[in-house]
Amino acid sequence: MKKKIYIAGAGGMLGEAFYRIFKDEYTVKCTDKDVNEQWLEFLDFRNFEAYRKEVKAFSPDYLFHLGAHTDLEYCERNQHDAYLTNTTSVENAVFIANDLNIPLLYISTAGIFDGAKDFYDDWDEPNPLGHYARSKYMGERYVRENAKRYIICRAGWMMGGGPEKDKKFINKIIKQLVNGNRNLHVVNDKDGTPTFTVDFARNVKLLLEREYWGLYNMVCGGETSRFEVANELINILGLQDEVTLHDVPSSYFEDTYFAPRPTSERLVNKKLELRNINIMRDWRIALKEYINDYYLDYLKENNIYRVKDSTITA
Repeated sequence: MKKKIYIAGAGGMLGEAFYRIFKDEYTVKCTDKDVNEQWLEFLDFRNFEAYRKEVKAFSPDYLFHLGAHTDLEYCERNQHDAYLTNTTSVENAVFIANDLNIPLLYISTAGIFDGAKDFYDDWDEPNPLGHYARSKYMGERYVRENAKRYIICRAGWMMGGGPEKDKKFINKIIKQLVNGNRNLHVVNDKDGTPTFTVDFARNVKLLLEREYWGLYNMVCGGETSRFEVANELINILGLQDEVTLHDVPSSYFEDTYFAPRPTSERLVNKKLELRNINIMRDWRIALKEYINDYYLDYLKENNIYRVKDSTITA
């Protein structure tokens, strides 16, 4: 008999990767309030009674709580909804997992740090700057302090899901290219670590199967910046002779991206390394695979792909 996993908040870029990685070896039930896939069913996990009823009926061996509001500006404008979705719903998940005596997976973020340090390991103390970061950190703390068994994984700059589900940096750059923009303005004062959703799901699976409970930083290898990621993406697409990147300070976008963001969100996978279980690849390799697996047809359809080979090789 396959073990069963209930995955709540699976409609986004991370849920797509978890479904892809876990569906063959586990019986999975995936839910979200946005039912955008055939393998999704409706659940608003902010509704505690509905959440508890759904999970109990499925009787899973594990509960994965993935969903969150990740738009920083939305969280600043809608603080009530931010804490309802990112904090109290996590408390719901802890109650349910403890009641069923099953392990809980919670996804945290590098954004809970204040950027005062260049790098953060698993034991550095968070100091969230804005309401997104604070709501996520309060969720993390509740899991750490109250869940019987848990895995918390802190992700970095997430990339995954492709054109339909990626709401983050990579897709924003690609959309500008699709819209004909060949002069891109990219911030030069934000450092971090990308996280490919597929690699992330694979590493979570390894932790789960070895029952290495606890808190883990989980990001791709290699330190980088927003500007360097954009430059690497342009080179992967073969557009370096067509696109000009302009490095600008964060203040250039202050009207659009007004939520506070740390200068550095670079994480170090120290605990994964100590346990010899770090399978997160270098971000450049992961980015090439991401573009090849999720964007190739989309890029060709929009005539912004200049690499001669039929695939982008890592």
